Amino acid sequence: MTGTVLVLGASGHFGSNAAQEFAAAGWQVRRWRRGTDMAAAAKGADLIVNALNPPNYHDWARLIPAITADVIAAAKASGATVLVPGNVYVYGREPGPWGPETPQRPVARKGRIRSEMEAAYRAATGEGVRVILLRGGDFIDPASEKSFLNMLVLKGVPKGKITAFGPPDVGRAYAYLPDMTRAAVALAERRADLPAFADIPFPGFAFSTLDLKRLVEAETGRSMRLSRFPWWLMRLASPFWELARELMEMRYLYETPHELSGETFARLLPDFRHTPLEEVIAAHPPVQAAKRG
Repeated sequence: MTGTVLVLGASGHFGSNAAQEFAAAGWQVRRWRRGTDMAAAAKGADLIVNALNPPNYHDWARLIPAITADVIAAAKASGATVLVPGNVYVYGREPGPWGPETPQRPVARKGRIRSEMEAAYRAATGEGVRVILLRGGDFIDPASEKSFLNMLVLKGVPKGKITAFGPPDVGRAYAYLPDMTRAAVALAERRADLPAFADIPFPGFAFSTLDLKRLVEAETGRSMRLSRFPWWLMRLASPFWELARELMEMRYLYETPHELSGETFARLLPDFRHTPLEEVIAAHPPVQAAKRG
């Protein structure tokens, strides 16, 4: 079952991958232009993908609720289902694996903002809005030079270095975007069978920096050393640099072992095949450059 999808934030990490995957699956894809009437753009759409996210965590307290209200209004006006990529901020330091039954006890301001956003979507289902919240860990996108792994963690691989943002043995949740957005298409196509508010963790991968080191060494045939991210620089810059302040707030996630439960996802999409992690890591340009060098 295909249809028409309106993608908000189609130039971003999730949005660009989603637009590509929906188009490949035969959907008619509309890309929303900032500054235009969202409700008018959603007219006749079957699905709204809300991939809007203020860059560099800018002014989340004001912008996230405003975006959420606009999306809910557009969904009410059009009758479209909303698909939102969720994150793990809402769980704080709760024991894992994290899933729909895990209490939301955020420990950071951005976690509280996201928890309130989810509550607003859940409340909107009482007014006829249908919502799919597909929750993933840190995005992995080898094709984007601005992705976290390309830009920071793996940047030094050609010189034999991997950057650790926390204890190197702490496992964290990651979502390979081509797989996650392919899953978004599959869930959207069976949206009529889902509950009005479907909280679906995308299990993706869970690995530590040490795991990553072993994978890169196996792929490149070279020994890698670990360096620590200079959090002290972020602390010094925090008083006058917004991004540094926002990153410092999320440091706890690099020190908190976590993964997402795959139980709900496996039940809904039992035949889904994830791309092997080895293949995903090998696709990153710094890793390829190290192999050539």
